[in-house]
Amino acid sequence: MNYAGPAEETPARSGLELTPFRGLRYDPDRVGSLAAVTSPPYDVIVRPDGLIELESADPHNIVRLILPQDVTPEARNRQAAETLGRWLSEGVLTTDSEPGLYVYEQRDGDHLQRGVIGALRLSEPSEGVVLPHEDVMPHIVADRADLMRATSANLEPLLLTYRGNGSRVGTAAVIERTAELPPLLATVTEDGIGHRLWAVTDPAELAEIQTDLGHHQALIADGHHRWATYLRLRAEHPSPSPWDFGLVLLVDTARYPLRVRAIHRLLHQLPVPDALAALGDSFRVRRLDAPLPEALKALAVAAGDGNAFLLAGDGAFHLLDRPDPALLARTIPADRPEAWRTLDATVLHATLLDHIWAIPEDSPAHIAYIHDTTATVEKAERDGGTAVLMHPVREEVVRDLARQGVKMPRKSTSFGPKPASGLVLRA
Repeated sequence: MNYAGPAEETPARSGLELTPFRGLRYDPDRVGSLAAVTSPPYDVIVRPDGLIELESADPHNIVRLILPQDVTPEARNRQAAETLGRWLSEGVLTTDSEPGLYVYEQRDGDHLQRGVIGALRLSEPSEGVVLPHEDVMPHIVADRADLMRATSANLEPLLLTYRGNGSRVGTAAVIERTAELPPLLATVTEDGIGHRLWAVTDPAELAEIQTDLGHHQALIADGHHRWATYLRLRAEHPSPSPWDFGLVLLVDTARYPLRVRAIHRLLHQLPVPDALAALGDSFRVRRLDAPLPEALKALAVAAGDGNAFLLAGDGAFHLLDRPDPALLARTIPADRPEAWRTLDATVLHATLLDHIWAIPEDSPAHIAYIHDTTATVEKAERDGGTAVLMHPVREEVVRDLARQGVKMPRKSTSFGPKPASGLVLRA
């Protein structure tokens, strides 16, 4: 989907400033396979099952850096720093010989995505260069900041998008020329997605990319917490410093549209019967004795007419729709645009979580945010909690709210495919 809007010509001084860096990359001769050492982004991994699987895939899997395991946060971060230092000293991770930007390709069946990885100069939302569209949870920002301080590294790139003009000039031209050359690395991960990476080091091509991107703004598609972490760490270090920049992947959605999916909620301490009983007559509730794909189709139909959610965890699916308008008027803040007030995520957090179920949205003991639909349902059924399945928000809404400076509720969207973690790091 094209979701970052029409091409935006901004003065070069206020556009994107992407700089080359010397990437840290795995030595393929020192690991079992490149696929075995990569990972989804830290917030996509379903814990503990997915974490254990990644740790077992290879002793050098990147998950040991992005999600280290120990008894305390301090011990976890110390472990990540020690692991990174050991891998560097052993040559498991090596530093590229010269600075460059990296063309990155992902191919998932018929879906092709290409972009450029580099160190982006950080900017505040008020500057209009990089636009966030979601709120963040302070405890996650603090956790990521502690990890980045300990390792002195950007361990995985954010996903940002911008809108080119659709022609093969500037950055697009460099990407297409580069993709015809032999890659630095190529691998297929367990999810079937093919990954290829190239380094761009020629001064003329670097200048072509930098000049082109200097006329564009970007939207954060994935990585709001890491972006907030970048800004926090920049504020802690006197400028100029390496902390003035952060690792990102920039994708031109005029050429390579992203997919948009929902992020679901798992309510650990709320059994489905209790969740349904608390609703009273505030929503219409229909039980669906159907497999997951059919239940999701019913959710999509209901979402076309208004707010709708799918509850699971007791062996069936329960479709919630047609919320009481008076209840919405009482529970949803009236000082935001209508597009924000009518979001499913807004109704979920303001009306269901806050008002009806009294669940704190920033407490990991009460709520988890999971991208995989099947995993959310399975964990709810196994643990006795409630899965709240969401329908994806339309990309036009994301774009329009971001341009108005209005942030959506946290974890409202999932754009992808997301860059694999472990292909290139920045020290």
